[in-house]
Amino acid sequence: MNRFCVLVVVLGALSSSALAQENFKCPDDFGFYPHHVSCDKYWKCDNNVAELKTCGNGLAFDAGDSKFLTENCDYIHNVECGERTKLEDPISSTHCERLYGIFADEAKCDVFWNCWNGEASRYQCSPGLAYDRESRVCMWADQVTECRNEEVAGGFACPAAGEVTNSGSFSRHAHPDDCRKYYICLEGVAREYGCPIGTVFKIGDSDGTGNCEDPEDVPGCEDYYGDLDLKSIRKSELLAGLHSSSSKGANVGNKASKPRPVQSRSAPAPSTSSDADH
Repeated sequence: MNRFCVLVVVLGALSSSALAQENFKCPDDFGFYPHHVSCDKYWKCDNNVAELKTCGNGLAFDAGDSKFLTENCDYIHNVECGERTKLEDPISSTHCERLYGIFADEAKCDVFWNCWNGEASRYQCSPGLAYDRESRVCMWADQVTECRNEEVAGGFACPAAGEVTNSGSFSRHAHPDDCRKYYICLEGVAREYGCPIGTVFKIGDSDGTGNCEDPEDVPGCEDYYGDLDLKSIRKSELLAGLHSSSSKGANVGNKASKPRPVQSRSAPAPSTSSDADH
C-alpha cells in the first residue's frame, strides 16, 4: 500500500512537470525562449503560440539575446548553459561523439574532426602541434596533457645544456628519417617543424643550426620530392604569398624570438536549429 502511494506521488510530480512545460506561456507574440532545464531545447513563440524545439544533437540554444528575437543553436562548448544542465542523449557516428561538434581523434594527437550532422571532416595541426580538447585549438604537443611529446617528436631528445655550440635562444636539428622535418629545442623540449613544400632541411655549419633549402643543395635529400614539378610548386606558393620573391628558400624558425603555436583551423559555428522538434 505504501509503495502504491509513493508511485502515485511520483507519477503526480512527473505529470505536473510535463503539464508545466506544455502550459508554457509566451511572454510576447513572437520570440525564442530558453527551456528552463534543457540547454538544447527552446520555445518558439509565433502569434503567441508556443512550440517546443530541439537543437541538433551536439548543439545548444544560445539564450544570449536579451530581446529573445534570435533563434540560434551553437556548439555546446560555445554556449553558456547555466542552470540549464540537461541535454539529449548523444547520437554518435564515426569520429563524432555527437552529430555536431569538434572532437579530438581517437588515436592521433595532431588530428581533430569537425562533425556536421554526423559527417566528419578531418583537420590536422601543423607539425609539432597537438589538438587540445579543452581549449579546442592546436597547441605545442608538450603543453597538451593527453599527448606525450615523444608521440610527436618521435623520441628525439634535445641535447643537454652546453652541448651545442650555437649560442642562440634555441637550436635546430635534422629529423633522422624525413628530410623535410626538423626539430627546434626550446628549454630542453623538442618541438617538430616542417619546411615549406618544395624545400628540405639543411644542417648548418654550426652545431644546432640549419635552414630550409632547395633539395639539390642538400646531400642525401636530392630526390625527396621524386617527380614532382618543384618549379610549379614554388611558383604557386609565390603567387599565394607563402614565400618572399627575394629568398631562395624559406628560412623557418630563424628569428630569435620564441615561436608561437598557431590556432587550429575550424569550421564556422552553426547558426540555425535542427528540424528535430519534440
